[in-house]
This record gives sequence, C-alpha cells and structure tokens, in this order.
Amino acid sequence: MTLSRRLALASAAAVAVAVATLSVVAYAMVRNELRNELDDALSQRAAQITTSPTTAARLFQQREFPTTPAPPLGGAAGYAQLVDSTGDRLAEAEQHLPVSPRTFDVAAGRKGSFYEDATVEGIHARILTVPFTPEPGIALQVARPLSEVDDVLARLRLVMLLVAVGGVAIAAALGLAVSRASLAPVRRLTETAEHITETHDLTLRVEADRTDELGRLAASFNTMLGALEESLRAQRQLVADASHELRTPLTSLRTNVELLARGGLGEEERRQAMDDVGAQIAELTTLITDVVELARDGEQRHEVEDVRLDLLVADAVDRARLHSPDVAFREELEESVVAAVPDRLHRAVANVLDNAAKWSPPGGEVDVAVQGGEVSVRDRGPGIDPDDLPHVFERFYRSAAARHRPGSGLGLAIVRQVAESHGGSVAAEPAEGGGTVVRLRIPTKP
Repeated sequence: MTLSRRLALASAAAVAVAVATLSVVAYAMVRNELRNELDDALSQRAAQITTSPTTAARLFQQREFPTTPAPPLGGAAGYAQLVDSTGDRLAEAEQHLPVSPRTFDVAAGRKGSFYEDATVEGIHARILTVPFTPEPGIALQVARPLSEVDDVLARLRLVMLLVAVGGVAIAAALGLAVSRASLAPVRRLTETAEHITETHDLTLRVEADRTDELGRLAASFNTMLGALEESLRAQRQLVADASHELRTPLTSLRTNVELLARGGLGEEERRQAMDDVGAQIAELTTLITDVVELARDGEQRHEVEDVRLDLLVADAVDRARLHSPDVAFREELEESVVAAVPDRLHRAVANVLDNAAKWSPPGGEVDVAVQGGEVSVRDRGPGIDPDDLPHVFERFYRSAAARHRPGSGLGLAIVRQVAESHGGSVAAEPAEGGGTVVRLRIPTKP
C-alpha cells in the first residue's frame, strides 16, 4: 500500500473515531432530553390527578378509570392505575400496568416515587409510580408510551449513521487528495532515485523549492547526489591520472627487463640497467602507496589519540636529515598537543619536509617550527610560480619546473587530505627573502 493511501486511511480512521464519539455524545444528550420531557409530563399528570379534589373523590369512590382509550396507553394523555398495598388493582380495565414489589412499598409509604421502563402488552412505556395522597395505602401509576421517543431516536440513529459514513468517505477522499499533493516531492524524489539506480546518472536533481521538511529533504538529497557525483568524478580522475603516471615507469621497467633478459650487455651496462630497475621499482612502490593513501579519501584506519606535535615533527626531521644529508634543518619546536592519527600525521609532515628538501639547493637551510598546532616549513629554493600556487595541493599536479624532478605529484595532495581529515588545513605562500613557506595547521587540545 502506498504512503498516500495509508495517510488517507489514517485520516479517515481519525474522522471516523471523531464522528463516532460526537454521535454517541449527541445521541445520549438527545435521548436524555426527550426522556426528561416525558418524565416531566408524567409528573405533571400524576400531580394533576392527586391534587384535583373532583378527580380524586371520583376515583376514590368509583375505584375505577374509564375504559382504555383508543390510543395505546392513552396516547399523549397517558394511562393511570390505582394499586393498593396488597397488589390489588382498584379498577378493572382492558390494559394492566405491571405491578412490582416496589409498587407495594410505595403504596404502603415505605418508599418514594420512582420511574421505570416496561412493556405493556407489546407497547414500550414509561411508568411513574407515586403515593396516592387522597387515600393512604394506595399507589398511583401513570404511564405513557415511548413510541414517539423511540421513533425519534431511530430516525436520529439513521441520520447519524448516514452522516458518519458520508463524513468518513469524504475524509478519505480529501485525505487521499491532500496526501498526494503533499507527498508530490517525495514521489519525485522516489522517481529520481529509481531513475538514478537504473541509469547511474548522478547529474539529476530534485526540485527543492519548498521551505518545509520535504523541501529540506529534497535539498539534502541533492547535496548527497552532488557529493556522490564529485566522489565518482574524483575516483575516475584518480584512476585516469594514476594510469597515466604508471605508464612511464612501467614502460621503462619493461625495457630494462627485456634488455637484461636478452643478455649480451657489458658489466657496466648491466649494472646501470639494474640500477634503473631498482629506481623504477622504488618509484612505482612510492606511487602505488600514495595512490592507495589518496584512494582512502581521509578514511581513519586507526583511533585518534593525543599526539605531541613537537615530538612527532622532531622525529620526522631526524628522518629527513638521513634522506637529505646535504640540507641543513633548523628546528624551533614548542610543546603542542593535538588529536590525530600519529602515522598519518607523521606521513604528512614527512611529505612537507621532503618537498622542502627537494627544492633546496645543496647546502641550503630549511626552517621547521611548531607553534600552537601549526607546523611551518620554510625552504630557500626558487619558490613557487604564482600561477602554480593555487594548484600545488592537487592530485598529480606538477608544475613545469617540477617535471624534470623525481616524484608523482601526490605528496602535497596527501598532506592536504591528512589535514582536512583532522579538521585542519594546509597552505603554501612565498617566503620573505625567497623560497616557500608551507603551513600545516591541526586543531590543538586544551
């Protein structure tokens, strides 16, 4: 069952409950009002009989009422009967009102007046029993048929039933129409999702021109589609760039392996070919490691923990000195604690240091500082061209000056990924007096 139909049924059920409740209350109020009016008429009739001297004397002397009128139980005028404390009726008539022990008690003066419903020869009636004050030991019973009241209540039940059925039907129809109109954005969202599932076209969007919950849902869905589209685009771009970067070292590696396989090389040529193979394998290993790191797209493979940033940078500087012995690293490290994954943060700092060492001239100096969660690395190389500065942290980006140097163009991209995955940032800017300053910022812990 569709959501719109469920909403229509829910609204119809709610209306049915409301109508049923109101109908029961209204029916009870009308029934009580009609019966109260009838009870008042019986009370007035009893008072008229017992307080009229002529009527009381005649009834007491004759001990009988006129024979039964033409209308059942006297119709609107009612029907009366006298009963003594022994249960004897004091007048013979064609119709007798039922006499109960409670009636004897009223005649004997042990109990007061009371109303009751009874069936007299197939006629539903209302009976009032009161003491007959002109003569002790006698009870007066006055009855009126309930036919008119029952007929009115029967017609009222029929009307209420028709109103209830009609109201529920109208509520269901209106609920279905309103739910379809209200759920139109959800239907479009569903159709778009189904179409995307079939076609894998992430460029589709849902209209989000509403400010209510459905509008926010559509906007969130569009945002999700945009993120998926961007992720897929980045994935395809990564695969394409990685394929391009892998082609050159693989081609060179295959050429050298074929030369070694054919044999006939001199000792020097063979040694040079082996060195080339080793270098190319190392380059491939680094490239594949960097591609895998970027493909994780910031995935946290380990738990975040408190890290002394100054000690981590000091360890990375020690390793950089081993890899670049002709570069002098000067440190100025203040104590700083950050929440990070140590291995990934160490990799990011090492990439920044390697990049600075690569661009430093022989005997050059690299300044490394840590202050308040920021790692700044300043080299004294040729600097970065202003046109290249906005792109240095992009994947596989290599400036014209860097194309003759070793590397894959992924080192600084990994730095940006690590920084953003930790809630930080990275930026590069020209340094005063020449060179470049790279600033890696990680939020500190208090």
